[in-house]
Amino acid sequence: MFKLENVSKIFKVGTFGGKELIAVDNINFSIDDGEIIALIGESGSGKTTIGKMILRLIDVSSGKIIFKGKDISRYKNDKLKQYYRRVQGVFQDPFSSINPIFKADRIFESVREEFISGISKIEWNKKVENTLLRVGLNPEHILNKYPHQLSGGQLQRFLIARALLLNIEFLIADEVISMLDASTRIDVLNLLGKLRESGLSILFITHDLSLGYYISDRSVILYKGRIAEMGATQKIYHHPMHPYTKMLLASVPQINQEWDRDVILVEDGGQWNEGGCVYFDRCMNPEKDQQCEYQPPELIEVEPGHFVSCWHI
Repeated sequence: MFKLENVSKIFKVGTFGGKELIAVDNINFSIDDGEIIALIGESGSGKTTIGKMILRLIDVSSGKIIFKGKDISRYKNDKLKQYYRRVQGVFQDPFSSINPIFKADRIFESVREEFISGISKIEWNKKVENTLLRVGLNPEHILNKYPHQLSGGQLQRFLIARALLLNIEFLIADEVISMLDASTRIDVLNLLGKLRESGLSILFITHDLSLGYYISDRSVILYKGRIAEMGATQKIYHHPMHPYTKMLLASVPQINQEWDRDVILVEDGGQWNEGGCVYFDRCMNPEKDQQCEYQPPELIEVEPGHFVSCWHI
């Protein structure tokens, strides 16, 4: 369905834009029909930037984003509108994603006016009711309320329903449950799983390893805009190969173990190593050498479907 080919994003920063920040650097991965990909990494790794480029909220600096065989990175006007009928996103803060002065039914109505104007009012109301039921919401409890009258979990389900009204094929879920309480998180995750079973493809962006493990078919581990490791989620979590992936997994608290500072060490952010491996300054591998410092490693398939970017695997 989706394929990212050598995608990079460079932002102009500093006084008068005199410096460059490489937010995403030469990213390559694909997303198949009916698949959930977890995009995992710490803050500043480029996760949300990738999501925004797929949604055409920001432009790519180089490379191609291919959807159904066509490069969407230059879509404008009608082509972009048609694209949004098939691809939508839901973001971390649901309260900032919609107009707070409109009730839920008015927000849904704006979707009809913009994208599906040919449908009758009766058909539309039925479609809205069925979609709300599909995401586990009671239409009678939702449609006549303002966003602030809904809980965080209800509002995230509401936003997913708004996307589904367009019969989308691909959903970007960017930290969609990070602001929800624990009792609500599992409900939203299970909802995404059910949507996948119906054929929807999902890019699940998260910094939480446990969430990625629970929901995804494949995982992409990002560090400073580059892919460190990529493959089937089970393989990556049970057989990690990149030093960064190993550090992340070692840092996850275990419910049956007391935290030992001498055993679990999470390094600081390190310095940007422009010439070689971006993880060089944080890497604890005793085998790291000058090749790591001065030559960036390529993403190599070390076993079927399992890719790692490291010189010493």
